[in-house]
Amino acid sequence: MNSTVFVLVHGAWHGSGHWAATQRALVGLGSASVAVDLPGHGFDAPLPTGYLLPGQPGLATERSRLATVTMDECAEAVVETLRRVRHHRSVVLVGHSAGGGPLSLAAEKAPRLVDRMVYLTAFVPGGRPRFLDYLGSPENAAALGQGLNLGDPAALGAVRINPISADPAYVEELRQTHYHDTPVDRFDRWRSVLSPDLPLAIPASPVTLTAERWGGIPRTFLRCADDRALTPAVQDLMIAEADAAFPGRPFTVHTLPGGHSPFAARPDELAAALVS
Repeated sequence: MNSTVFVLVHGAWHGSGHWAATQRALVGLGSASVAVDLPGHGFDAPLPTGYLLPGQPGLATERSRLATVTMDECAEAVVETLRRVRHHRSVVLVGHSAGGGPLSLAAEKAPRLVDRMVYLTAFVPGGRPRFLDYLGSPENAAALGQGLNLGDPAALGAVRINPISADPAYVEELRQTHYHDTPVDRFDRWRSVLSPDLPLAIPASPVTLTAERWGGIPRTFLRCADDRALTPAVQDLMIAEADAAFPGRPFTVHTLPGGHSPFAARPDELAAALVS
């Protein structure tokens, strides 16, 4: 056993349970881990009232009960977990996709609680402060998933998808975007436990970083070579812009094969990359 603990922060619409296979693999490699549920995610996430009803009435128009969730609240959920595990000699904070925002703000708030940050194809606000600034960039124009969002995010207060849609074309777009290299016979189980709402604050709120706090923590970026939700080109852009803004401690970069969700497609490889 080693004395490293990994604190795992999920991305949009996911929850702590999606890390379970990776956590089992980490234990096999001698490392402890704990997965965080960000506000509005996980099995306790509030759902739109019609989400589980026949026909899903009002799904595209009902304002989200997560509309008031703030980026600061999401970061505080991460900081609270970091405080609980600080007795380990080494704390590695890992974030996936949209989880890079709360991860970054948590590290900025409490840099002494983090020994290394790992961005798993995740938003890095080093160059541009909002995730939306990168999602809408020309480098991400080839990304899939534009047809997944329901309604008007500003009116809903959330970026809403429909993981349990009965429309085969919609389901296939969801699979191709996030899980194209996950075994097909497991995909329906994975999508069934996604939450429909991502609080709008997570992609839309600016995250301000400083060289003295966030910039002083060693950081690694795990690229996903065939990512269809956050393209390799925009991953590289985030790395380059963060390194330019914080040149004192540039990213260490490693590339993983496959798509946006290695915790589903190849958790053993992901765990090995984290431990290394």
